[in-house]
Amino acid sequence: MFKIVYNVPVIKILIQTHNLLIRKKLTISVAESCTGGLLSNLLTDISGSSNYFKIGIVAYSNEIKTSWLRVAKLLIIQKGAVSKEVALKLAKSIRKLSHTNLGLAITGIAGPTGATKQKPIGLVYIAISDSKKTVYWKFNFKGNRGQIRSAASFKALELLKEWIS
Repeated sequence: MFKIVYNVPVIKILIQTHNLLIRKKLTISVAESCTGGLLSNLLTDISGSSNYFKIGIVAYSNEIKTSWLRVAKLLIIQKGAVSKEVALKLAKSIRKLSHTNLGLAITGIAGPTGATKQKPIGLVYIAISDSKKTVYWKFNFKGNRGQIRSAASFKALELLKEWIS
């Protein structure tokens, strides 16, 4: 079993993000795959998070990505579930489906299996969507499965804070 260990910088970013979301009266929804709910856990770890956090979906299977989050099957076939295109679609779809100001998505390969030469263990795409634009970032995190999942979740939180600052 994996346990999240918060360090001081993560706690600081978490509190700042929490306060910004509340102060700006923004709502957020999350679609995550390789992080398995860790990002949603982070965003709901502080009392009062129900003011901004509306829904988190762990879309681990491609079936859920296509049926619930409206990612085209052809897109997954052509680009793969771990791709910038899928991350962008997940962020936009979760935002629209949940009627929130922001959509945040993560898709990646946490390992130890599932990697290819083109898509190594640690490859993660994070995307954020608001009503004006949807943007993605690509990362290659190092470490074991737990470390990659934590790093991706913490980075998504950091990007969210920067986005709303």
